[in-house]
Amino acid sequence: MKKTVQQLATWLNIDDQAFGDVFVTGVSIDTRTIEQGDLFIPFRGEQVNGHRFVEQAIAKGAAASLWLKDEPNPPADVPLIFVDDAEEALQQMARAYRNEHEATFIGITGSNGKTSTKDILASALAPFYKVQKTIGNFNNQLGLPITILRLDEDTKIAVLEMGMSGFGEIEFLTKLAQPHYAVITNIGEAHMQDLGSRAGIAKAKFEIVDGLVEGGKLFYDGDEPLLVERVAQATRQDISYISFGFDGEHAQTATNIQTVDNGSQFDANGVVSGEFFISVLGKHQVKNTMSTMLIAHELGLTEAQIRESLAQVVLTDMRMQLVETDKALFINDAYNAAPTSMNAAIEFMKTTTLRADKWLVLGDMLELGDDEQAFHEGLAEAIDATKIARVCLYGTRMKSLAAKLAPTFGDRLIYSEQAYEPIIDDVREHATAQSVILVKASRGMKLERVIEAFK
Repeated sequence: MKKTVQQLATWLNIDDQAFGDVFVTGVSIDTRTIEQGDLFIPFRGEQVNGHRFVEQAIAKGAAASLWLKDEPNPPADVPLIFVDDAEEALQQMARAYRNEHEATFIGITGSNGKTSTKDILASALAPFYKVQKTIGNFNNQLGLPITILRLDEDTKIAVLEMGMSGFGEIEFLTKLAQPHYAVITNIGEAHMQDLGSRAGIAKAKFEIVDGLVEGGKLFYDGDEPLLVERVAQATRQDISYISFGFDGEHAQTATNIQTVDNGSQFDANGVVSGEFFISVLGKHQVKNTMSTMLIAHELGLTEAQIRESLAQVVLTDMRMQLVETDKALFINDAYNAAPTSMNAAIEFMKTTTLRADKWLVLGDMLELGDDEQAFHEGLAEAIDATKIARVCLYGTRMKSLAAKLAPTFGDRLIYSEQAYEPIIDDVREHATAQSVILVKASRGMKLERVIEAFK
């Protein structure tokens, strides 16, 4: 983005802006990450007032700053845009920039796999287009407009992750982004405490169709009955609904999925066909790949181009990430966890041939609501004592799973409620060069610290 302060002010319906000729090339809400030319957005909260840092932001290279009209003592001789509400102003500028941008916008939501799908899609398209994507967790009512305002003017593909915790949030984000394509990766159990049921989660995720441009296309997990039901009841007839999945008839399917060195090999059938390899582990990641194949085909890539680019995809850290240490091979999947993704990772461990000695190091799954104990205990059905050598559990919620597994695993089970050390000690004592250790939990558990002990 390269806009003058006056152009930004015009987006905000402000005339006669001071310092109007100053150019802005990005936005930031954090002085620690200010880049030259940024517009600083100060927020005023109960603990911190961002206006205190405006002059610091300018000193670090910010070109200009917003300033709330009712905030006293604005600094003199600094390019300021005076607004009533910083968040609304940020969103209004993003909406204006989106309306004039010529990129193809792609929105991605779902209970699990949003970030992986975003990474796979962006990586697959990057050899052929200028692609920008959501960085980190900038996927909410603040992060999404920041991501849009950071798009270069010559970007051809914008891949936008959309997160939520309640009804109406995805609707707001999709209407802001106006995607040409949208993806719903799946429906899991995350945010059950806020949305009440998986049906409620499906309703909230399906809001992404509300902002699709006319003629847009939704790609969705056709193995999920709740999404199939939503599509059948959909009222928008000016967009297309395209399914992918493993079971039944879909536009894109995948069979014969095998774990090979540093990735997964599979046979694609449907819109894109043939044998493919992705440099990512897990059947669930193959499903995440299918929406990429469909969108890449829509954008004009050949099967040969899709095959070549998928073989080179790179995911954000802590998503089925292989970490080789002197002690063992770890699979770092510790960025997040819910019953659906946890079961998928456990299933992968049961079938993988990466190493013979298979371990599970699992931590609490958060935000599951009143049924959280049942969800944790339910994992026991997927954990096969004949295929998994040892299990280490961490966190208060995992206590119920530990009780379930104790009769079959005996001294092959370690449970620690609050400390990583017992698990680290068990790995140190019993793991070998033939061990592959899955580490997975919700983000708040920070279970990757077990791996860090062996780096």
